[in-house]
Amino acid sequence: MAVREETAKGTRKLGYKEEFIQFMVRSGVLTFGDFTTKSGRKTPYFVNTGNYKTGEQAARLGEFYAQCVMENIHGDIDALFGPAYKGIPLSVATAIALSNHHGKNVNYCFNRKEVKDHGEGGTMVGYRLKDGDKVLIIEDVITSGASLRECMPILKAAANIELLGLIVSVDRMERGTGDKTAIQEAYDTYGIKTYPIVTVREVIDTLHNTPIDGKVYIDDEMKAKMEAYLDQYCVK
Repeated sequence: MAVREETAKGTRKLGYKEEFIQFMVRSGVLTFGDFTTKSGRKTPYFVNTGNYKTGEQAARLGEFYAQCVMENIHGDIDALFGPAYKGIPLSVATAIALSNHHGKNVNYCFNRKEVKDHGEGGTMVGYRLKDGDKVLIIEDVITSGASLRECMPILKAAANIELLGLIVSVDRMERGTGDKTAIQEAYDTYGIKTYPIVTVREVIDTLHNTPIDGKVYIDDEMKAKMEAYLDQYCVK
């Protein structure tokens, strides 16, 4: 998956984090402007994994997630859990990449937003969790931690599982409900460690005045807006 980039000093090999940031921009997933997050915060940048729409993108996305999994999670994984809705394709893509590129055959499951009252019923789809299973949550981003708080009761109701952690595309480094980051709160409340592929700081450092396909996405003005947002909502 290594990519080489032409620079004024020649060709260099990109790290997978830089490659992932460029991949998000080219896929229209990482965008810059004026947005409102799920938590109601006004933000100059937005990560929308719902904009992935091709098989090629899904395959590459799964590879990035799988690489993050392999770097941070050691030992057996019984299942990947993808919270509805955006976590569903992410968990499937990651499971495929783990099988195809790392020789790890891992189950996956996800929840429904609405309880099914016919057929097998319930809220869970895919692998049926059982007591003692080691489960890894696959999500898109962590902002205030709201999505994690929503899915924890679902997992606890399914079985007495062991949570190995949470893998996300981007850590926005923002406060949760208090003075700590959402990641710190997740660990304090649930004992869950979060492993981002990249952080917003890495996004800024990688893209500031650095063009992608001839376009600069984070110029000095956008960097100033992002830094102001970090000052207001983030824990450095």
